Amino acid sequence: MTSSVSKGCFVFKPSAKRRRNTPTVEDYFIHGSEDTENSKLRFRNCQTLWEKMKADTELLQDELNRKILDSLLAFIRKSVSTFQRGTGDWASSMRAHEIPTAALVLGVNVPDHDMTFQCLADQLQQSVTPFVVSVQATECAALNHMMQRVLERLIGTSVSVDNEEPEQRSTNVNQKRVHCSLITLCNWYKTVTKKAASGTPRKKRTSVGKDMQQHPPIVVIFKDLEAFNPKVLQDFILICSRYVEQLPLMFVFGIATSPSTIQHMLPHSVSSLLGIELFQSLSCTQHLASVIDKVILTSQFPFKPSGKVLQVLVSIFLYHDFSVRNFIKGLQLALLEHFHSQPLSVLCCKKEALVHATELSHRDVERLQQLPSFMRYVEEQGPQEQVELLTSDDHVKEVCQKLLKDLRKYHKNYYPILRCLHILTASLPKYPLGKQIRELHISCLEKNVWENEEYASAMQLLRMMAKDELTSALQKCAEILKSVKTKKMRAALLQLDNLLAKFDQPGDLAADENAAGEDLTSPGKGLQKKTDLFQLQKTLLEMKKSRRTKTMSPFEILRDQALEFIDSLVRSHLAPPESQPLYEVCYYSSSAVLRRHLNATPRTSIQTALSNPYHYLKNENLRAEDGTVSNAAPDICIVYKLHLECGRLINLYDWLEAYATVVSAAEGKDPDSADFGKVDELKHARFIQAVSELEFLGFIKSTKQKTDHVSRLTWGGC
Repeated sequence: MTSSVSKGCFVFKPSAKRRRNTPTVEDYFIHGSEDTENSKLRFRNCQTLWEKMKADTELLQDELNRKILDSLLAFIRKSVSTFQRGTGDWASSMRAHEIPTAALVLGVNVPDHDMTFQCLADQLQQSVTPFVVSVQATECAALNHMMQRVLERLIGTSVSVDNEEPEQRSTNVNQKRVHCSLITLCNWYKTVTKKAASGTPRKKRTSVGKDMQQHPPIVVIFKDLEAFNPKVLQDFILICSRYVEQLPLMFVFGIATSPSTIQHMLPHSVSSLLGIELFQSLSCTQHLASVIDKVILTSQFPFKPSGKVLQVLVSIFLYHDFSVRNFIKGLQLALLEHFHSQPLSVLCCKKEALVHATELSHRDVERLQQLPSFMRYVEEQGPQEQVELLTSDDHVKEVCQKLLKDLRKYHKNYYPILRCLHILTASLPKYPLGKQIRELHISCLEKNVWENEEYASAMQLLRMMAKDELTSALQKCAEILKSVKTKKMRAALLQLDNLLAKFDQPGDLAADENAAGEDLTSPGKGLQKKTDLFQLQKTLLEMKKSRRTKTMSPFEILRDQALEFIDSLVRSHLAPPESQPLYEVCYYSSSAVLRRHLNATPRTSIQTALSNPYHYLKNENLRAEDGTVSNAAPDICIVYKLHLECGRLINLYDWLEAYATVVSAAEGKDPDSADFGKVDELKHARFIQAVSELEFLGFIKSTKQKTDHVSRLTWGGC
């Protein structure tokens, strides 16, 4: 019997079947997938590819942050080195009790700051000190809260605050608690350092120096300095400055905007207690350029975002948060959507693609034949080949392997030529093809870049480039081509080396240019003499004709040859991916889906929910014609629909009567009865609640212009 609670407690363990039936990430991926036959294989390919991309981006971010983190570590080591002989040396080295403070300017890309601070804390604990604590403004609303967080994270035990409630104290009766003050921290620090000096094992440290083992500093990291309460921060610094002789304290200020934030938040009497040194991190735009170069502009990863998808990701970065972390998350979402929605993405892998091509099912072969790029490829073949491609699955698989190899070669040749074109055009006036390589890449993805007016303008400017600038850019292009091992790039490198050798060969270049200059100006020598109008007109016509038939100098001939060579490379290798068969296997192009997920529009969502509740609730009773709302809809939807029919001022009584009429019809009352449309207490309360919700959402507001009226705030599609 388990009906009586007074007889005892009974434990019911969950069955093992329920635990096993918990859906995994793979189950969520497979559920709703277009093709469940190879969905597991696609999920594994997606996971493997993302792990490689994530590892490369994390390694890249560590490399980008290494310089500033090394500078920070050097500053902290330099500050702590004076504390090696005891407390007296530390106090004597500090100017008027200054606390060493590193002002770390990270930029407005706040979502990326956590990774930087985590990396800093890890390196500090590995090589400098085990006593590192990070605090945020949300957990330090008052001074006692800040002191409590710092002591708890350093000492590792609960800390009691003087104004703590009795109920809060009783929750941790069995835990050891200490008083919240810096005296407690001083006593704890002395005990810990004495144990370390006497050989008692303490926290494990790998490469901490001998002096730092004796007196390791206490580093407090303020992650978001601008968000802290200035009064709380000032009081904390004042208290800490009085214990600088006993505690080797150090601060790290995480600043998102400008170093002048310290002056605005701290008066001179407080900031003078800090020995501040400024550290500037890499800008988020440079960080993004490095990530795009590492993950997208490479043939290492088969997955590629289309031009519109990449434009959505870059636009969200530039106009919303400047967060590289969120950009990578958006790229991950595009990768997941591609593998989930495209059954042929089973071929989107580097090594196993050719094997998977031989294992395609008949349904997959049909999907492949229906791809627009493959259909164009079939139309370009002969009649007999077209029949084979449309009827023989085995032949399609063989051709598929060949086309996948060609697509891989296309990518290997595309990115080096893209970089070469960017090097040549990035320094041109007004940047006709873009200042960043991602802009040029997006242009090449959308259509033939050589058909743009900007490309023609860039080539015209390149034809006016000086010899030194041109040869320097061409040498950089040669360095790029050296790292590529394909046959076409080796042939291009050989031709480019020959052109560079010709630029260095002509020794009489200046003489030829002077001769050409003399030929150009010789017809005008007669202008120096006295002449009549007819002779002047004849001389000017000769000068104009000589300009047209001007003999080009050797440098100009070589320059034109070099630019024609670059133009031929661009036309051969920078064609958009749509020109390649089976490009749909690797390219994700659903920019609308990505924008809907990443770039949320709350106003549009709210209006859709209020005007068409069926869109979200999926209740058949709520289905209605366009522009109408079912009388069974939620109260706020009915009130919202009625308010759209009103003018600038809405009479609450008329609004209430209209609402009561709609609700009475929903209740199935007879329109001819006396109770139909009657306002009772329940309907009145429901109406008041719905109106209050509309006011909270910002559709209406109270007004004093008329009694019992409210003012409407939204109009049309707002």
